[in-house]
Amino acid sequence: MKRAFSLILVLTLLFSVLAFAACGNTDQPAEGKVLRVAMECAYAPYNWSQADDANGAVPISGTGEYANGYDVMIAKKICEANGWTLEIVRLDWDSLIPAVQSGQVDAVIAGQSMTAERAEQVDFAGPYLYATIVCLTKADSELANAKGISDLAGHSCTSQLSTIWYDNCLPQIKDADIRSGRESAPLMLTALETGEVDFVCCDMPTAQGAVKAYPDLKILDFAGSGDDFTVSDEEINIGISVQKGNTELLDAINEVLKPMTREDFNNLMDQATGIQPIGE
Repeated sequence: MKRAFSLILVLTLLFSVLAFAACGNTDQPAEGKVLRVAMECAYAPYNWSQADDANGAVPISGTGEYANGYDVMIAKKICEANGWTLEIVRLDWDSLIPAVQSGQVDAVIAGQSMTAERAEQVDFAGPYLYATIVCLTKADSELANAKGISDLAGHSCTSQLSTIWYDNCLPQIKDADIRSGRESAPLMLTALETGEVDFVCCDMPTAQGAVKAYPDLKILDFAGSGDDFTVSDEEINIGISVQKGNTELLDAINEVLKPMTREDFNNLMDQATGIQPIGE
């Protein structure tokens, strides 16, 4: 009887400890969800990699590095609002959509335009930013005083592959000498810095981040000139992609973004640009 009583007592204590461990661990999100978010971690000021967790950076899965930037800030807001844990996954630009389609990641937050072509492959939450299209050239270039895209005619240019900048905007410039597209924004900027091209096309946040990293560059903003790029709303609306049919996640993200205004987005982008490493 004593042995039986002792066994019952031990089992009771064991179950109590297990129950406390399961219910009392407040470090876990309420729903126990880890949100896996993919981005390049090389596209400042949207996202970049750094050596430590300064300024609220988040570890990059499977590496000793950390990710930060506007996309990370937005991802953190979404996770905090829903009680989720954020995990950042670093992928190349062309791997982002396939990753969310296959379920490798839950979402892509990487400065993607909400184009009709992409919307056939994924569902979009947002927008989480509205980005105008601009160009970048050297401040001492003959193009530095360009007043419209007509002034860029005949000059060499490039941009990042698989973006509206390269596919839709550069072809609008008459007789433009469009060179091969680059796999990333940093490679696009390198082509400009080394003199391989006369100008590049990108969106305003990317240009603002570039000018911080490369003070010898100048932004060419033709808005209101009557001689600007023609783009649709979907092309300047920046969204968050999730797997087709994942309405639960889509709705949860939109609930966080819905109250945010254009000014809120711009202020957050200013914060990201302000902490962007100069080397980016």
